[in-house]
Amino acid sequence: MTRNATTSKACSGIPGLDDVLVGGFPTGHIYLIQGDPGVGKTTLGLQFLRAGVDGGKKKQLYITLSETADELREVSASHGWDLSGVEIHEVSPNMELAASDDNTLFHPSEVELGETTRELLKVVERFDPSRIVIDSLSEVRLLSQTALRYRRQILALKQIFARRGSTVLLLDDRSEEPGDMHVESIAHGILDLEQLAPLYGAERRRLRVKKLRGVGFRGGFHDMRIRTGGLVIYPRLVASEHQQTFLPRVLKSGFEGLDRILGGGLEHGTATLILGPAGTGKSAIAAVYAASVAGRGENVALFHFEEGLGTLKQRTSALGVPLAEQIDAGRVRVQQVDPAEMSPGEFSWAVRDAVERDHAKLVVIDSLNGYYASMPEENFLTLHLHELLTYLRHKGVVAILTMAQHGFSGDLGAPVDLSFLADTVLLLRFFESGGEVHKAISVPKKRAGRHETAIRELCLDQRGVSFGEPIRDFQGILSGAPQFLGHVDALSAKADR
Repeated sequence: MTRNATTSKACSGIPGLDDVLVGGFPTGHIYLIQGDPGVGKTTLGLQFLRAGVDGGKKKQLYITLSETADELREVSASHGWDLSGVEIHEVSPNMELAASDDNTLFHPSEVELGETTRELLKVVERFDPSRIVIDSLSEVRLLSQTALRYRRQILALKQIFARRGSTVLLLDDRSEEPGDMHVESIAHGILDLEQLAPLYGAERRRLRVKKLRGVGFRGGFHDMRIRTGGLVIYPRLVASEHQQTFLPRVLKSGFEGLDRILGGGLEHGTATLILGPAGTGKSAIAAVYAASVAGRGENVALFHFEEGLGTLKQRTSALGVPLAEQIDAGRVRVQQVDPAEMSPGEFSWAVRDAVERDHAKLVVIDSLNGYYASMPEENFLTLHLHELLTYLRHKGVVAILTMAQHGFSGDLGAPVDLSFLADTVLLLRFFESGGEVHKAISVPKKRAGRHETAIRELCLDQRGVSFGEPIRDFQGILSGAPQFLGHVDALSAKADR
């Protein structure tokens, strides 16, 4: 009996893939899973079959023409999987037929193809599975010899499986000649799996749905990773799908001087960029906000690209910022990000997980320089970050981003200009006064509400974080080349104080 494929979907066993496919594979069709060796096709196929095991009532079928059953069981064991509901069947070409000289009417490959097809259909008839994985099509292609026979063979299999109502994944290692679209035109859907090799760092894998009839799937590339336990797919973030209403509130830092500079605080659903040379206090300002928000009982997510957890605790404690206590209490979740190991899609998913699972009200990314380094195609960093910040705005989350500028004075540059994406920009600078290096803080931009236009001195020492009076004796601090315009006596008196 033929099933109506539009009425149900077969979950893939991979939550991220089901999200991309909008529920899973429509049942009763064949799908082409193609990619180079090692990209994760076999792992995907096994997860698909495990997800279809129905309480032991019916076994799902994995037909292998290239790997042995023992090799597949070793793959399963490495993931800690139980394959009790999955039948693995090896279909091997009959080498005796290929080597025989008695057959002069047919080419040995024609005999082998017929024998292989009959054995394949016989095992399908015996187990009557609802899900089938055939690994791989390259063997069928080789046995078919010609493109015409190959296409007819796939069409015949498609008709047989359609009558049985089976959902079939055909795994292919891209060994076909360029431009060979025989299977692609027949399959109901096509998934492309790719493996990228950056100049530095671990290999990166990604998935793209090339075709899926009758389904508005999530297009584009989606990062993925093979972990112990199976394939993990991180769907591409689409911010417009996460719009929600929230009450407008102002997030205070707990430091009167900082709140005064910011015109009262940071509004929910906004992004703040803290920009300045290394050592000016960008991470300290972000930590002040994180500790304050957590101290009021709300959750915070800190993503650190450069600094370790131990260093973070030690440095903030020395400044009198109680961040370590909030981390130990579990209200501040710190995740150390290695840009050489984590792809941008995986990072976006980690931020989304912190917001939706841990209900974080503040997300700190320290720093964007590390995020920039994690992007192989740096031209698309702005698009990735725009989508991520838009998502956080829709969720009513406050985002604080830091970015280090090159150099310490004079013409200070940044890896990329992202100031237009931020609602608020905090600018930190060094300046020289009385033979000492001082720090300055100002707010050149804030979209929501008023803010202070004065440039104030920022002090970070054993006494904590403090903010001085407006700096009036210097000009050109923001340009990185300040000039002293006051009196020397007043400067000396200020240094003594």
